[in-house]
Amino acid sequence: MAQSNHRPKFEFTGGSLCLDFINTVDNRTSPGNEKELLNSYSDLLRWGEQAGTLTQKQAERLLRLAAEAPGHTQSAIHRAVQLREAMYSVFSAVAERRGIPGAALGVLNAGMQKAAQHAQIVHTNRNFSWEWTLPEESLDSVVWPVIRSAAELLTSDDIGYVRACASSDCGWLFLDKTKNHRRRWCEMKTCGNRNKARRYYQRTKAG
Repeated sequence: MAQSNHRPKFEFTGGSLCLDFINTVDNRTSPGNEKELLNSYSDLLRWGEQAGTLTQKQAERLLRLAAEAPGHTQSAIHRAVQLREAMYSVFSAVAERRGIPGAALGVLNAGMQKAAQHAQIVHTNRNFSWEWTLPEESLDSVVWPVIRSAAELLTSDDIGYVRACASSDCGWLFLDKTKNHRRRWCEMKTCGNRNKARRYYQRTKAG
């Protein structure tokens, strides 16, 4: 599936799996300039591998399943994108201190109920942990850990530290884990530096 000699396509700066999944749209808040990063089921699998939620073996198995049922595959990527947009609506509302959209929360809850059917608690080496049952047999399994991540973040004390990038044309979300909780940018090397360059240009032009 994903090859080590390929440059990573996705970035993981959100601080939480669900926020990283939401951030699979570039320039989200720049109308007309949005860039969709999940354009195919193989893109979704590549994201899962890079996120560490799928092994290469599982991704290869899912890719074979996708090839055998293209109609079901299109439905799976549609559901994944629909879930992502619902999560964006919920978490962006949290970040901006707006009312939570009930329809979006309903989509997330429906996804959580379906994902829960494939989760089980296992006991190994005197410890208990969550495990997904046969993730390589379901085209939707890529998003199961994402849904659990969203549920855990929404119900945790960290929910108050979800932020939206301060860049007007970005729209990425992140979990602010800085000591003073004043992080403004999804990434300093991208949006932060662009903003610094823009302000420098404006000062130079005004001078």
